[in-house]
Formats: sequence, structure tokens, C-alpha cells
Amino acid sequence: MRTLPMLLKLGKNNNIRFMLKDLLDTIGNTPLARVPFNTPATVCAKLEYLNPGGSIKDRSALYMVEQAEKEGLLKPGGTIVEASSGNQGIALAMIGAVKGYKVIITASEKVSEEKLKTLRAYGAKVVTCPATDAIDDPQSYHSKAEEILKNTPGAFMPNQYHNLKNPESHYKSLGPEIWEQTKGKITHLFAAAGTGGHVSGVGRYLKQQNPNVKIIAVDAATSFHQTKGHPISYKMEGIGIDFEAPCLDEKIIDEFFPVTDEQGLGMLKTMARKYGLLIGTSAGAVAYAGNEYSKKLKSRDLAVMIFGDSGRAYLSKDYYS
Repeated sequence: MRTLPMLLKLGKNNNIRFMLKDLLDTIGNTPLARVPFNTPATVCAKLEYLNPGGSIKDRSALYMVEQAEKEGLLKPGGTIVEASSGNQGIALAMIGAVKGYKVIITASEKVSEEKLKTLRAYGAKVVTCPATDAIDDPQSYHSKAEEILKNTPGAFMPNQYHNLKNPESHYKSLGPEIWEQTKGKITHLFAAAGTGGHVSGVGRYLKQQNPNVKIIAVDAATSFHQTKGHPISYKMEGIGIDFEAPCLDEKIIDEFFPVTDEQGLGMLKTMARKYGLLIGTSAGAVAYAGNEYSKKLKSRDLAVMIFGDSGRAYLSKDYYS
């Protein structure tokens, strides 16, 4: 995956200026900011919402699309179809606009209005589906995406829930970034678990560098995983292990931290008004877990929370007022 901008030589008299090749070259290299929680440990936030498409999904979406192009699964003039809670779809819509692909996104009706409008702004076709308890429900947005894929010639579905290139993308980009930015001193990682892609990919990379790094996967308290196969719908988006996810590598996860809607959504106003971090719902859950867990950390510990997207995508839901 491209993680560094391409350098171009321009101008006269051997003057050199540096330019980015295109929008997609700006994906990655997001900043790490310290969050002053009441703890002797150092706690930082990886601000993934500063990617050009507004979320961590820019990384996996670009990697899966470019791998599909290399393998001949996606050809010029083709169509990208995906089931998404919003951010993966937005990333694909942005990438499709740059690369010239048609994009069709299926989304649950619980997705925020801002996300749906953003998808359409990029030119994607959006198909909304009922919010279901199980992803394999015939009415679910994932089932609808598979139906569209079968009926659309020249279509490719990245299928973020089953495509192992999802965690691979984070293993190759996000993991090394966090390791380098912390100078190898990271002791704890807090990441939302949905598809399982970034917590598994980053976790695997960090564990290879230092097996003692603790990987904490933050899950919705009523997900398929937490309820042992009896999920109950929840309001938070971009989080929740809702089926046996092949992208989730439980072997590298040290602990699952369940967070309720009340806890995760309740953290959003605090993060915005006390710390200046306007974060999305999955990041609210991660912030809650990181804040609670950090109370038992020591001064030598360095924890990183991955904030997947911005609160600007959820303002219409009044979580911050």
C-alpha cells in the first residue's frame, strides 16, 4: 500500500519542490496526540479521522481495491459493491471517484444522515436496508450487497468482513506507523472491533515487534460475540463483532472490553468539551475503554487508542448536546 507521497522534481534552476501525486497518496501518516486522562500513564490517540475520506477505512479500502486491480478482479469501467456502516463505503466512493469506478453501497438504516449524504456526494448509489440483529438475515445490508454483486456484470465486492486483505492492509501501514511514532515504547493498544480488520492487523504487527504489548479489542456489549450468539441491536456504528468474523484474529487479542451504548455515546460529549476531540461513536467506545483501563496503568506505560472517525458524521443524532 502507498504510505508515502511520490516526489516530483519541478521548476527551473534545479529548484526542487515536493508534491503529492494525487489524493490517494495522502492516506495514512495520521498524527498521534496525547490525551491527558487522569492516569500516571501516557495515553495517546491515533487520529485516523484525518485521512482524506474521514476515517481509518481509507487504508483498507484502497489496499483492497488496488490488490483487486492487480489480480484482475476489478477492471476499468467496473463497479464496486460493498456493505458498509458508512465509512468503508465513503472510502470506496472517494476512491471510485478518483479511479473512475461506479460504486454501489448498501447500508443499515441506522447509519447517520451525514454518512448517507457523503456517499451520495461522492457519486455513489446508496441502498438502505433494515437494521437486523444478524448479518446473514436476508434483509440485512450485507445480504443485499451480495445480491447486487450477483446481478451486476463487472462488479467487485471488497467484502471487508471476509477479505483477509483487510487486516493485511493495517499490518502493512497502520501497525508500523504506531510502532514508529511511539518509538517502540507502546505497551497497550485500544481498538474497536467490527470487522476485526484493524485490531487484528495492527495487533499482529505490534506483537511481532514486542510480544508483551497488550491488545485490547473494544466491542459492543450486545454484539454477537459478547452475547455468545444472541445479539441485540445497538446504536453505536462502526463497532461490534456480529458474526464469526474471519478477519478477527483472536489469538493476538489479550482482552475484549465490552462497552454499552450509554457508556460509549456518553463519552462523546466529554471528549469534545474536555479534550477538544470531536470523535465518532466507535471512537467514543474506545475512549471509554481507554479511560477506564488507564486508571490501573503505571507511569512507564504508553497506551494508544485508535480513533476511527470524526463526530462530524453523527451531529444530526444529537449525541454531543
